[in-house]
Amino acid sequence: MLQARSVLAVGVLLLTGCATLQQMAALRQVDFDLDGVSGATLAGVSIDRARSLDDLSATDVARIVGAVAGGSMPLAFQLHLDALNPADNDIPARLLEMDWQLLIEDRETVSGRLDHEVILEPGLSQDIPLSVEVDLVDFFEGGAADMIDLALAVAGGNPRSLALRASPTIQTSIGPIRYPQPITVVSREVGGPGGF
Repeated sequence: MLQARSVLAVGVLLLTGCATLQQMAALRQVDFDLDGVSGATLAGVSIDRARSLDDLSATDVARIVGAVAGGSMPLAFQLHLDALNPADNDIPARLLEMDWQLLIEDRETVSGRLDHEVILEPGLSQDIPLSVEVDLVDFFEGGAADMIDLALAVAGGNPRSLALRASPTIQTSIGPIRYPQPITVVSREVGGPGGF
């Protein structure tokens, strides 16, 4: 009888392990992309539609230059992460949370955490917005014009590189499992009308 219970326990562990591996494989097959930036502000000035310094009013430029003179250049925006769970995945991928770090021009900047569950159904693409706030003065050197150019690039102007380093945690049948190594979700060139 004891041997039958041991065999049953091993069988349950194997099934649980297989389900966990399936769920981990499902999330590993999810295609993550940076899908644009929206709601960008620089020192409180909306730069969503601006593509160059000429697109900003004299008042807006004065406000931004004043921020740089005061030792700060706060840039805030929504970074849209697109997650596509391939249609040939049999199960939804359940993303519980994700620690992330934003890289701008290959430089590590701010980090944050997606702290709510996202169910990624097979065959469906899902937008995952991440709220980002970064003080450019803390990470980059240069004058007001350089900071404005960089901010406009991030918002969708001149080409600049963005990347997101992420450590997802997924729900499995044996509990939450965090990826052992961070993954680079994507590195995209920002540029031209429409951003990415």
